[in-house]
Amino acid sequence: MEEEKNIAGPASVKEGHRAGFVNIVGNPNVGKSTLMNELVGERISIITSKAQTTRHRIMGIVNTPEYQIVYSDTPGVLKPKYKLQESMLGFSEGALTDADILLYVTDVVEDPEKNADFLERVAKEKIPVLLVINKVDLLKDNTQLEEIIDKWKKRLPNAEIFPTSATENFNVTNLKHRIEELLPQSAPFFGKDALTDKPARFFVTEIIREKLLLNYDKEIPYSSEVIVEKFEEKENSIHIMAVIYVERDSQKGIIIGKGGEKIKKVGIEARKDIETFFGKRVHLETFVKVEKDWRNKDNKLRAFGYIE
Repeated sequence: MEEEKNIAGPASVKEGHRAGFVNIVGNPNVGKSTLMNELVGERISIITSKAQTTRHRIMGIVNTPEYQIVYSDTPGVLKPKYKLQESMLGFSEGALTDADILLYVTDVVEDPEKNADFLERVAKEKIPVLLVINKVDLLKDNTQLEEIIDKWKKRLPNAEIFPTSATENFNVTNLKHRIEELLPQSAPFFGKDALTDKPARFFVTEIIREKLLLNYDKEIPYSSEVIVEKFEEKENSIHIMAVIYVERDSQKGIIIGKGGEKIKKVGIEARKDIETFFGKRVHLETFVKVEKDWRNKDNKLRAFGYIE
């Protein structure tokens, strides 16, 4: 993977080539990241059972000689409580303005009236909207599904509806084919060998952050941020130094754990996934620092990539 994003140059493009931005939006914890990974075929967005996992807008690019699809996973829509969440909502709202196709993802247990203001904006979209009702594997019978579809038809009458199960890969292929059919004719936006617009070190931070979500409870994962201070890549290995920022001294102690056991566990789990992701041996060093109230500081949010 290249450290910088790979933008398409003026290379020759097959006649009739199609390309477009397919933006994935919806409320937290409905399976947007799981669906993104199924559509892209790579582990681009981190997946845990906890809400607010995705903080950035993450692109995953699918290329064939005939088309280029630029999928974009966004943070779950929520009412902001601090500046970090304002930035996250900005990523989601921005996805409404630059899409060629919009995927609105819900699931079989979500109330269609949740975040009605955002849903009203989706209903007014002039571009194709595909409503993905995820987690249908949780339903007992088709009658339940029909009732859910009827409710959503009233909220998004112009949307095409795709009942799916991203975890079971049910109906995802049909969704892919419909997206391909709806793509406008266009030259590619990125190089045809590009997988994402994010640099390599971004995925290191995402993998480490996933391990924080999986290994700690309550506020700890949401008060944490990860920065890669060193990413030294050689032919067969990568040396990485990563800093985990928290907001309070007490949180630093919890992350490190007694005798450093907790942070050691996070490092081992993250290193294994990073090695799988890059296909190279990885030497990972992790440190923990306190940056008080970073979620409400513009300068820190800018440094962490949440504000341009």
